[in-house]
Amino acid sequence: MNMSVISNQFPLFEPSGMDDVKDPCPVFDGKSWHMFGSGGTVTLELWKIYHATAPSLDGPWTQQDLISLPIQGSGVAAPGVVFDNGVFHMFIQTEFIKSGGRCEHLVSRDGYSWVAGTAALIALPDTDEDGLYDPHPAIIGKSKYIVYSAMPRFATVPQPDVYLARSRSGTWFGPWDRLGKILDHDEVPHHNPRGQIDYEWGIEGPQLVELPDGRVLLNATCFLPHGKRGSRQRVFLALADRVEGPYRTLGPLLDPTEPGENGHSTVLVMGDELIVMYQSRSAETNHRWRYGMLRGAMPSESAGPTAEAA
Repeated sequence: MNMSVISNQFPLFEPSGMDDVKDPCPVFDGKSWHMFGSGGTVTLELWKIYHATAPSLDGPWTQQDLISLPIQGSGVAAPGVVFDNGVFHMFIQTEFIKSGGRCEHLVSRDGYSWVAGTAALIALPDTDEDGLYDPHPAIIGKSKYIVYSAMPRFATVPQPDVYLARSRSGTWFGPWDRLGKILDHDEVPHHNPRGQIDYEWGIEGPQLVELPDGRVLLNATCFLPHGKRGSRQRVFLALADRVEGPYRTLGPLLDPTEPGENGHSTVLVMGDELIVMYQSRSAETNHRWRYGMLRGAMPSESAGPTAEAA
């Protein structure tokens, strides 16, 4: 591992009226914390937008009504949200395990009611971005970016890598210039390689954060090359000197105490502390997805012990 762990709280809270919560994205509006994510069931892949609020990251969290967004798609989920100049901006996928899809942009004044604008990104048929999902906004060096997963057309299992787009206008309304791939399977030695007989999945759930020293931290999800399916998914961190890369992986961040897995997370920089809000499932949660919160020191590029997921 690559950061000194201060605390690890899992599960953070119990959701009501749904099997699973995934893709946590905490956002502070100056007064309260909002938790956005995917709420529903992984059994049928049916999701709405989860929303909870709290006076602090430690809670208590109050679950709000699930959000039904005014956009169409078979996989509307995994919101990436930022609060900027009094406005919430949400970037969200419309498809998941299929070609096509869009990265939609919506805005809200209160985090409850949302208005859709023009799609920020649209999949490019028969290219390496034939399908796209898991978009997340970022501000790096005063420029606005969207980092996302994209993959070529596939026959059996998606094999996404990490891609980047930058706002040409300097606002969240774009238009967005595609900068291409910034992290490939081959650059992550702890990720299952293409061509592996029991290949499970690609790199997904990316997020970018500018660290106080100017380095860029990439937070994403990999799938280990070995182990039983359903136990390989891991949050990992990588560092770069510039947003376009190259990125140096620091390895998986969380190691479950029993056959479980963790993934799609959002990192916050709070002073000299790094907070990782992640999803995980284990025997403790009856293998249903729940949120956890890891607090630690800023990451270094030296190896160290791996934190336990729960």
